[in-house]
Amino acid sequence: MSSVAIVGAGPGLGAAVARRFGREGFGVGLIARDRGRLDVITESLADEGITARGFAADVRRPEQLAVALRELADALGAVEVLQYSPVPHRDFMRPVLDTGHRDLVAPIEFSVYGPVAAVQQVLPGMRRLGRGTILFVNGGSAAVPHPERAGTSIAFAAESAYGHLLHERLAAEGIHVAQLVIPGAITAGHARKDPAVLAETLWSLHRERHGFRHYADDLDS
Repeated sequence: MSSVAIVGAGPGLGAAVARRFGREGFGVGLIARDRGRLDVITESLADEGITARGFAADVRRPEQLAVALRELADALGAVEVLQYSPVPHRDFMRPVLDTGHRDLVAPIEFSVYGPVAAVQQVLPGMRRLGRGTILFVNGGSAAVPHPERAGTSIAFAAESAYGHLLHERLAAEGIHVAQLVIPGAITAGHARKDPAVLAETLWSLHRERHGFRHYADDLDS
């Protein structure tokens, strides 16, 4: 059995993606800092007949994240799908003229060091499988920098560049890399940004395997 690893899993989008991929027979590995929250989500998934495990790790600690992903693969099978979708901290969203160089350390750790560590950990397993999907989920400032959200705008730009480079290099190996940009807030009941709708979109990106950047909604939404 292969697995889906959801980095930054929470009760909204993360749980919805877990359900969508779990229904397709994937083992589901959830990674987040809060062990208690992970336990609640995995218990709920188990009640629905989905095989799921939670692994506590902070994405700003690359070695810790790599260990969690290794344990996930050992428990659930090689990671065929990696989703990197932690929610940025509010502290990252300072106006650009109030953002000093030290203010960029945490966003870069969050949106660059974390993804690189995650990809490097799962890539050998994907290569052994001969297939894989890497999904980056970002807010609208990944596509249009926002002067009031300098940290995420700068860090998401770097994450986007990294993802695009992977998309170009890994396609020939059967590994698809895509980015889903979600403008505004994820909103229950929204026609395009409800967690279950977004999970279906991410499933489609995994199955259809075309293009790098995709949008969940209009950028001005």
